[in-house]
Parts: sequence; C-alpha cells; structure tokens
Amino acid sequence: MVPYHWQYLPLLMQIAFAVLMGVGMVVASWLIGRHRNTKIKLSAYECGIEPVGDARGRFSVRFYMVAVLFILFDVEAVFMMPWALIYRKLYGITGSRLFGFWEMFVYLGFVVVGLYYIVRKGILNWSQDRADL
Repeated sequence: MVPYHWQYLPLLMQIAFAVLMGVGMVVASWLIGRHRNTKIKLSAYECGIEPVGDARGRFSVRFYMVAVLFILFDVEAVFMMPWALIYRKLYGITGSRLFGFWEMFVYLGFVVVGLYYIVRKGILNWSQDRADL
C-alpha cells in the first residue's frame, strides 16, 4: 500500500511544472527580447488616445455608486442560483410545499425595495448632473 502523502505527488509535480513553465517563459522573454526603452514605449497607452491630464483626476460619485449596485445585483444572482438548484428538495427539508417559494419571495422583496430606493434617489438617471449625491 502506498503511503498517504505519496498520493499527492502527481499534484505537486503538476504545480511545480506550472510554476517552472511560467518562470521559464518570463526568463526566456527577458533573455531573448530587445531592451530599448524609448519615450513612446514608456508613455501611457489608453485605447489609442493620447493621454491628457493627470491620471489621478476626480470622478463623480455616480461611478462608484453604479459599481456598488453592480456588485449588489451580482451577489443577488449568487444567492438565487443555489436556491434554484435545491428548490424541489426544500419540500423534504421543511415539510411545507411553499416554504422555499416564500423564502425567495421575501428576499426578492428586499431587493425590489432597494431598487426602488435607487430609482427614487436618481442614481441611475444620467441625463442630469446632480451634485447632491
């Protein structure tokens, strides 16, 4: 019988091979590649447009609010997927046929209340510039 630790040898060999392959490609690129740093190579590149101004410019808080909303609704989808996968099994766990349905109904109610707040606050309205956000 093979000792327990030896069962991990193929995994460790694969990890070592992947690390060595990555390091080898970087080192080979550094050894083979040309190293001529010109002004154009060292300049910032942004979608083919010449960079203008300071990179540390201020953005409207709207961009951050939309990013937070994006994350919020992604998390909502993450919570809904497992629920959808075990929806039929919830009957056996709880004994009530509609428990899983009402559970998600309450959760989506909270999400709808949050969306209503967002719409009333005007965060998704980009047609006007609002300084009160």
